[in-house]
This record gives sequence, structure tokens and C-alpha cells, in this order.
Amino acid sequence: MRPLFSSLLRVCSLSGRRFITLLFALASSGPLQAAVVEVAALGSDGKPLPETVVYLESAEAKAAAKPTGVMEMQQIERRFVPGVLVVVRGTEVRFPNRDRVRHHVYSLSPTKTFELKLYAGTPANPVLFDKPGVAVLGCNIHDNMVGWVVVVETPHHGVAPASGVVKLPDVPPGRYRLRAWHAGLPAGTPATDTAFEVPVNGARTQVKLPLVASAQ
Repeated sequence: MRPLFSSLLRVCSLSGRRFITLLFALASSGPLQAAVVEVAALGSDGKPLPETVVYLESAEAKAAAKPTGVMEMQQIERRFVPGVLVVVRGTEVRFPNRDRVRHHVYSLSPTKTFELKLYAGTPANPVLFDKPGVAVLGCNIHDNMVGWVVVVETPHHGVAPASGVVKLPDVPPGRYRLRAWHAGLPAGTPATDTAFEVPVNGARTQVKLPLVASAQ
């Protein structure tokens, strides 16, 4: 027992047992310990599906979601890097051009429509992504360039690496909707949606998408 807590008990004991019991209850009712959630993203062939976006939604998660600092999606060797970027709604994104050729970045998606006309270097103003969903990006000069910005309303999100396993740290125990999305899905396909409960000691699960991992 910590010294400060012991002192409080000695002072308050004059008021009777009921108050001491209440003090114990208040002292022990701290916030729930955050857990780690591991999600294995797999294709229909059972193989890891890299670049799958995984996130947990709930009313509490939405309230806790805050825009991060300005994010970046670069253009390197005529590719968007990273190819898939996940941001919390309200986050601004810069699109620096690291190539020696100029690019013309745009999106016609309902989630975010914008255009950065032919430029080199980094445009002065970042782009604000203020609506949840998926924005598909392209370059008006190089048709083979494509990227995706996924806008979510939760701090619990990640993109699967080569192993296909996404680790979501600091997840408060509770009930969530487990969502998963991949760029290989047909255009307009929403993220999968599954009820999911996170216990105090964390959880491991997997999601399967109707894609052949080896073909992606």
C-alpha cells in the first residue's frame, strides 16, 4: 500500500466504515488496461494478403479518433509511396514529388475530389481528408500510377506488411466492428464488417478476403 493512500485511510477512518469502503472502491476503479490485437489478413487461398487495411470501429473509438500531424504520400520512381495510406478523418496529406519528372496528382473519388496540377517538389498546401472512405489517386501524366488513401474514424488501424499480420496496440477492451479492405477488391466494394470483442488480455484473429493473395 502506498504511503499517501495509507494516510488517507487513517484520516478518513474517523468518519466510519462506509466511507472507507467507498474510498477503496474509488481507488481500485481505474481505467481498463489497453490490449494488443493481432489480425492476420488472408486471401481466399489462405496466404497472407499484404497491404490489407484493418481497423476497429466503435462509438468510443470514433470519439477518441483525432487527426494526426500532416502525413505524406510521396511519388518515387513514378509510384505512390506508400501505395496505401491510412489516415484519421480530418488529417492533412502532402504529396511531395521526389522524381525528376513532374506529376499531376488527382482524385475523382466521392471521399475526396482534388487536383494538384503539374508540379515538381512539394505543393505549398496539403490536402485535407475530411470524409471517411477510400480515395483512389492517379497521375494525369503517368496512367500506371495509382494509390489509395483510406480515411477512417478510429485510432485503431493498420496496414498489413508482407506477413499479413496487423498489430493494433493500445486497444481498450470492449465491443467493436472489425473492418478489412484491400485495393484488389472490385471498385466500390466496402470493407468487410464483423462483430468483434476485445478482452482485457488482447486477441488474435484473422480475416479472409475474396482475393487470391498470390495474384495481388
